[in-house]
Amino acid sequence: MNWDQIEGKWKEMTGKVQQQWGELTENDIQEAKGDRRELAGKIQNRYGVTKDEAERQIDEWTSRV
Repeated sequence: MNWDQIEGKWKEMTGKVQQQWGELTENDIQEAKGDRRELAGKIQNRYGVTKDEAERQIDEWTSRV
């Protein structure tokens, strides 16, 4: 699934996002609204990882869903 599809189905995808990144709050996920950069920022904040690592995690997750 590509990111455009994920963004379009964001409300349906929030549960999968929560499973992958359990430390993200419901508010974090809702604030991201399917915006990849916003999600990466939330992952960076909650997990203390670099931007590159957050992007890598998102790429990996995207390839699985």
